[in-house]
Amino acid sequence: MIKKILGKVFSRRMFRGRQPSVIPFSKHGIARSRISPCAVKVTQTLQDHKFAAFVVGGAVRDLMLGRDPKDYDVATNATPEEVRALFRRSRIIGRRFRLVHVMCGRETVEVSTYRGEQADVDDGQRVTDEHGRLLRDNVFGTQEQDATRRDFTINALFYDPVSQEIWDYHGGVADLRKRQLRMIGDPERRYREDPVRMLRAVRLSASLGLTIEQHTRKPIRELASLLANVPPARVFDEMLKLLLSGHATECVQQLRRQGLHHGLLPMLDVILEQPLGERFVMAALRNTDERIKHDRPVSPAFLFAALLWHEVLSAWRELEGKGVPTLPALYDAMERVVQAQSEKLAIPRRFSSDMKEIWSLQPRFLQRGGRRPYRLLEHPRFRAGYDFLLLRCESGEVDAEIGEWWTRFQDASEHERQQMLVAAEGEPHKRKRRRRRKPAAAADGASGHRSEAGADENS
Repeated sequence: MIKKILGKVFSRRMFRGRQPSVIPFSKHGIARSRISPCAVKVTQTLQDHKFAAFVVGGAVRDLMLGRDPKDYDVATNATPEEVRALFRRSRIIGRRFRLVHVMCGRETVEVSTYRGEQADVDDGQRVTDEHGRLLRDNVFGTQEQDATRRDFTINALFYDPVSQEIWDYHGGVADLRKRQLRMIGDPERRYREDPVRMLRAVRLSASLGLTIEQHTRKPIRELASLLANVPPARVFDEMLKLLLSGHATECVQQLRRQGLHHGLLPMLDVILEQPLGERFVMAALRNTDERIKHDRPVSPAFLFAALLWHEVLSAWRELEGKGVPTLPALYDAMERVVQAQSEKLAIPRRFSSDMKEIWSLQPRFLQRGGRRPYRLLEHPRFRAGYDFLLLRCESGEVDAEIGEWWTRFQDASEHERQQMLVAAEGEPHKRKRRRRRKPAAAADGASGHRSEAGADENS
């Protein structure tokens, strides 16, 4: 016990005495002109009012890797109220830890106050659950403490647009040059504080092409079950970032290698062990990555519909095997799967309703006669349903000829479509003419007249 206490005391002293490595522009080459004008404006305004202000985190990391950051964060020693007072178009957000959003046109820069070091006792500000996960931790601190609190060394870099210097407390620049991802502090403790960091490690390593450092990787498989204690909404947000990173295929493979795929999506581990299911999921992920690579829109609903499809398919077939009619069986299967995943991932209703529409269209693609194909073309979700069908064809679940038929049918002329309907159904497409029934008396009279005429002819 005494050794443990002394260890914590000396650990704190070590961090308090840590000085940053200041890297000049001549060594890192990141010019002020590469920084977002809004981020430069925010840092300069804060510095003009005698506050410290740096671009921090993922933006600095991406610039070091030669990438264009998607957004910018600024860290400062000013309180949220002081930041808010300096910018007319700004607002304070957050309950767990308050942040300020500063708006410049359509761009938003997130400004955070330096966060203090984590207390080792519950002082009323740091509260954890029985697994060590932080529930409340609202402490302001110094830049050094703020750097120590960040998850990975490559995310603890501070860039000053005025001096064009990078301040590095934990060797993040060296780790980037080594192409490795390393946790700040004790990895096991940091994962217990926030299990989502394990998913973040997978996403960053896969999307940035980094190797997870040995000590950072070691506890992940053992602590994977802690993700069950994280609110489903947070897990969903991180999974969405992972799947829309543009490297979803590699991310899912990394989840598998690190033992994190169990339980995130219902039976995803089982699906990935089945040849047909794995082909379908991987085809969907490759499709998503390609769309992101070419700046084409991506639908989260479509992606989650693909990831959960084989669960729906399995339940659908099971219900049909029990004698439930096709469509009622499909709708029942959809409800079962959506309900089952809600305990793991809080998929918003706007996504789950779109997922159900995509699923419900699949039987209709097998109906290629009469007016049904025309009505399906007019459905608002036709395109999503059609793209989903092509993935099923690509994986071998559905005959490729069906996908090819629908591809041709969309662009065919009316005459060609009529010929295709004939080919699809195997019989001429004729519109039945409805006979008009005559009044009974008239019918009898006509019948009698025809009988007499027939009698005359026979005689």
